[in-house]
Amino acid sequence: MFISFEGPDGSGKSTQIELLATELRESGHEVVTVREPGGTPAGEKVRAILLGEGGTVSVDPRADALLFNASRAQLVADVIEPALARGAIVIADRFADSTLAYQGYGSGLPLDALRAIITFATAGRTPDLTLLLDLAAEEGLARKSGSGRTRFEDGFDATFHARVADGFRALAAAEPTRWRLLDASAAPAALAAQISQAVQGALATRR
Repeated sequence: MFISFEGPDGSGKSTQIELLATELRESGHEVVTVREPGGTPAGEKVRAILLGEGGTVSVDPRADALLFNASRAQLVADVIEPALARGAIVIADRFADSTLAYQGYGSGLPLDALRAIITFATAGRTPDLTLLLDLAAEEGLARKSGSGRTRFEDGFDATFHARVADGFRALAAAEPTRWRLLDASAAPAALAAQISQAVQGALATRR
C-alpha cells in the first residue's frame, strides 16, 4: 500500500509519519518511509538545489516542477516500486500532489501540463491513500523557524502559501475516495488517532 502525506509547510507531517510508521511496524508490517524531494543519492542532490541548502538560488517555477519530478522519477524507480512489489507499505512525506499545489495553485502553472509531467515521471504511480494535514498557511509558517526553514518559507510570501493551502483542499475535494482531510491544529495524539483509523480502514479494504 502506498500512503502519502500532504499539507502546507509546518503542518506536522514528519511527526505523524514517524508515529504511523512505528505503529505499523509494531503490528508486523514492513514499512518504507520516503521524503520529497530526495530519498535517493541523485534525489538528495536535487533537494539541496530545491530547498536552498548551502545558499538559496533563484529557480523558475517551471524548473521547480521539472526538478521535483526528476527527483520523484528516481525515487519511484529505485525505492517505491521495489518496496511495493515485495508487499511493503510505503509512506511518503509529500508526493505528486505537492507539485500541483505549489507549482500549480501557488505559482500559477497550468495543472494539465503539470499532470502530464507527473504521469511521465511516476509512470502513472499514484498513492492509494493521501492524508491531508490541513492547516492555515500562517499557522504553519509560524511553526517553522531556524534551520527548519527552506527556500519555500523564506522566498515566498503569505499569499503564495495561502494559495497552496487552498490548492490542497481543492485537490482533496476533487478526489474524495483517495484523500482524507484532517485538522492539523488538533493535538498530536488526537491527530495520530485519526490517521491510524483512516489507514487501518484503508488496509482492511485491501485484505
